[in-house]
Amino acid sequence: MSDPLIRSCSHYVILEPGKQEKICTTEETRQWLEKWLLRLETLPEDLQQQPNTKSAVQRLLDTACDLEIEPGFSLRWFAVRLNPPEI
Repeated sequence: MSDPLIRSCSHYVILEPGKQEKICTTEETRQWLEKWLLRLETLPEDLQQQPNTKSAVQRLLDTACDLEIEPGFSLRWFAVRLNPPEI
């Protein structure tokens, strides 16, 4: 189970092999992951039971920080907070 603190983060750092890291909003990160999932012939086993791609993307955001597309080529993302929390 993911740390609840992650849910308060509104951005992700995205690492894609051969490209510069970029900071994206949660929605942009969802779209990026969905694009990659749609390219896969077979979803990873833990995502196959999800009812649709959007649910699979949410599961990835909730439980993982990387996705192997093919051997030696993995995508990574990390939740970040750009603004400090208000006390």
